[in-house]
Amino acid sequence: MLGPAEIRALAAELAVRPTKKLGQNFVHDPNTVRRIVDLAGVGAGDVVLEVGPGLGSLTLGLLAAGASVSAVEIDPVLATRLPATVREHAPAVADRLAVYPADALRLRAADLAERPTALVANLPYNVAVPVVLHLLAELPSLERALVMVQTEVADRMAAGPGSRTYGVPSVKLAWYGRARKVAAVPRSVFWPVPNVDSALVSFSRQPVESTVDREVVFALVDAAFAQRRKTLRAALAGWAGSAERSGQVLAAAGVDPRTRGEQLTVADYVRIADAASTV
Repeated sequence: MLGPAEIRALAAELAVRPTKKLGQNFVHDPNTVRRIVDLAGVGAGDVVLEVGPGLGSLTLGLLAAGASVSAVEIDPVLATRLPATVREHAPAVADRLAVYPADALRLRAADLAERPTALVANLPYNVAVPVVLHLLAELPSLERALVMVQTEVADRMAAGPGSRTYGVPSVKLAWYGRARKVAAVPRSVFWPVPNVDSALVSFSRQPVESTVDREVVFALVDAAFAQRRKTLRAALAGWAGSAERSGQVLAAAGVDPRTRGEQLTVADYVRIADAASTV
């Protein structure tokens, strides 16, 4: 594990100045790293995809638990240094680390030597939701995840229908499975200290049953929440071609046209998309 002094020394060695653009806030508290690894439930036999490993604190914790780690790092300086950091602190497990200097939003399954079974990451807050959704779509081998994100993002990811924070991220994530906010993380465990609170979100893949393509359902969800204060009949008029057809599609799906998008489950959206193909 890397403590506060080691994190700062390593950053100084590399002349790394954490940037907001890349969302770089490094975890320097070993107890927090252990907590993340424990909640992730990973061990021998798991191939963990870690996005944004940074200076390597969480990477070392995951390797110590027995997992293999595929680390995707967009910062070339950090990506180059990570293998050496692991060799210095845990030489016996260094062969279980593979580093990919890449943008996680552009990552493809073919880029990885092994199929990851779990995503465990301290995600850059400005791209957390797009990264998770992209990886779940691109890597069907991912069975579960534990990610650290901004508290407000965690609330949106784990929200259910009817709640104030329920929205597009909630529905799209529910397409792939179940998300839960499992723990709060204090600001003091990061360097530099962020100006937002953080939380851990766990995810287990439980795909929704659907005969409709994901892209079709997601386009419907986007339309429903683009005007979230309107009834679905009005909000989906553009998507359906007219308010009249929107009402007909909703009726065929068994959904009250006066309902708002924030009240529907992902299964409801699947039914609406399916009904649209026959009305």
